[in-house]
Amino acid sequence: MKELLDDLDRWRADGKRIAVARVVDIEGSGPRDPGAAMAVSIEGEVVGSVSGGCVEGAVVTEALAVLHGERDPGIVTFGYSDDDAFAVGLTCGGTIRLFIEELDW
Repeated sequence: MKELLDDLDRWRADGKRIAVARVVDIEGSGPRDPGAAMAVSIEGEVVGSVSGGCVEGAVVTEALAVLHGERDPGIVTFGYSDDDAFAVGLTCGGTIRLFIEELDW
């Protein structure tokens, strides 16, 4: 999260709504360790990384859905056994779980 602070401060000063996605669990091989974070502004700006690139696009989509009220905050899972895993690029053979929520200033 520390690497996100400058951008989060700037977005806060601009009054932007932000969703934060955090890796909360991995099973098997995972691209990033628990604690890795990504922030997404309501305008679709992105800082940080939760997967080293392999599922970032799907995470942005989920984060924007939270900000637009199209899904509730909570756990999102991407895994090798999921039908969508290869579609979003998660080929490392593991499963990652992310908690996505709107940042409450």
